[in-house]
Amino acid sequence: MKLRLPGRRPASDPTPDAAAAVIPHGSTAVGAGKGRPTPKRTEAQGRRSGPVPPPPTTRKEAYKRMREQQASGRGSAREAAARGDDSGLPARDRGPVRRLVRDIVDTRRNVASAFLLLAAVAIVGVVFRNPAVQTYSTLLMLVFFLFVAVDSFFLARRIKRVLADRLPKESTKGAAWYGISRSTMIRKWRFPKPQVAQDAQL
Repeated sequence: MKLRLPGRRPASDPTPDAAAAVIPHGSTAVGAGKGRPTPKRTEAQGRRSGPVPPPPTTRKEAYKRMREQQASGRGSAREAAARGDDSGLPARDRGPVRRLVRDIVDTRRNVASAFLLLAAVAIVGVVFRNPAVQTYSTLLMLVFFLFVAVDSFFLARRIKRVLADRLPKESTKGAAWYGISRSTMIRKWRFPKPQVAQDAQL
C-alpha cells in the first residue's frame, strides 16, 4: 500500500489540463467556425428581429400578402432602374454603351424634346377651322421636323465619335437610334433618369 503525501498527486491521476482535453467517445465538440453545428430552422427563425408573422388563414389573405410582396419588389426594381442600375433595367438599356449614350443625350439641349409642345400647336390648328391658322401650324410643323432631322444628324455623329473614343471594343449597333429616341422625350420624363447635369462636359 502506497502512502500519499500531502500536496503530491500520484502519477496515475490525470492533470486538470489533460482531463479537460479528454473528449468522451460519441460526443460532439462545439467550437467556432465550421465545427459549430448548423442551427435548426426553428432556432434561426427565433433569432430574427421582430415577431414572425402568422401564416395566412384564408386564400384571400394569402393573395393579399403575395400582392404586397410583388408590389414591394416592383418598387425596389423601379428605383434601381431609375438610378440606371443594370440589375433593374430591361435588356435594351443595359451596358456601358447605352449608359454613355444616355449621358450624351442628357448633357445637350435637343430640338426633338419640344415635340409635345409643337404637337399641341398642330392640334390647335386642326381644331380651329381658320385656314390661316391651319396653314401656319402646318408650316411650323414642317420647319420643326426639319430642325429635328438636322439636330438628330449631329447627335448621331457625336454619339458615334464619343463611343469610338471611349468604348472602342464595345458593340455600338443601334446606339445612335437609341440616343435619338431618348432625345424626343422631355428631360424630366426620361427613364432611366438623367445622371448628369445639362450642358455638362463629358
